[in-house]
Amino acid sequence: MIGREVELRAASLADHATFWAAGQTYPMLQSCDGQTAPGIITDTLSAAEIDRLIYYEGPYAYDLTPITVMSEGAQVETQIFLPPTGQITAGAHFDLADWQARFGPVMRQAAVEIMHAFGTQSATEIAAKLPVILTRAQACVNAANWAVKPELSEGFHRDEVTVLDHRRPYSHFFAMDEIDVTYPQFSGPRSGVVERAVMVSADAVTVLPYDPVQDAVVLIEQFRSGPYLRGDAYPWMLEAIAGRLDPFETPEQTARREAIEEAGLQLGALKRVGRYYASPGAKTEYLISFIGLCDLSGYTGGVGGLDSEAEDIRTFKVPFADLEDALTRGEIANAPLLVSSLWLQQMRPQFQAEG
Repeated sequence: MIGREVELRAASLADHATFWAAGQTYPMLQSCDGQTAPGIITDTLSAAEIDRLIYYEGPYAYDLTPITVMSEGAQVETQIFLPPTGQITAGAHFDLADWQARFGPVMRQAAVEIMHAFGTQSATEIAAKLPVILTRAQACVNAANWAVKPELSEGFHRDEVTVLDHRRPYSHFFAMDEIDVTYPQFSGPRSGVVERAVMVSADAVTVLPYDPVQDAVVLIEQFRSGPYLRGDAYPWMLEAIAGRLDPFETPEQTARREAIEEAGLQLGALKRVGRYYASPGAKTEYLISFIGLCDLSGYTGGVGGLDSEAEDIRTFKVPFADLEDALTRGEIANAPLLVSSLWLQQMRPQFQAEG
């Protein structure tokens, strides 16, 4: 948030303790007789740097408040960010190591995007976009954690790319970034300056439910604005169940959550089809696709989805043979469903033998 390292020293606040803010990913202070809350303080910040801290805390509605703490055996008048009275309740006692392990990487990455907007967007605007900012941060963390060392490819590393300029002219549910870069070329010399525009989004998960006993799958169908704006005569797409990977969620958790939300299905074993970019020339979107083994004997389908996300999703069960026919005649125009169907076509005998 500050943009530099600052000098810090230990401090403590008597008759207070640090708790998790209930249902949130950050801590809060609360009066607690006889307890002492440890912390750190600094007196090296400029007014401009304090403004940056205030901006970062703004979306969380924490306000800078005067307070007296103990540091190095003496009372020190300082300021602290506190939640608005009565609007946030305390949960369990806060554990910094637990926060670092579970939330730290994503929250630090989110801070980069938040502070990139300093001076151009209000804290209110950032607060409205905070959920999608966190999903984009989660995607960045996933990219670092899931990298596969190349053996077949040339193996150029991201550190070999030089970024001359990075702009974000649009940011909402998606963001649109423009970059000017140079990078190594297979022919030897580096490229000239190359300008690229990229749609930045969350990672996403798809799952195709499959019953190996009935040899049947569950498909969904819904209106899609992308095909519509392209001019497609039939912009309702046949798809696998899908949804964005929420912050601090594993792909498996996303698959099971979305199966309940969109189709009312409880899934058994999840078989990972693959992890892949949908359109790497223009989008950051990264997909994790699964086959979800399940019992469809009593499943009748229906209409599902979340009203809060304006979803209108038809779910229905079909024999796998019907899906194969749709593949053959080109009716499956959705890449994750296409990939998952072809993978399932290969793996069906194994799943049927096991189930």
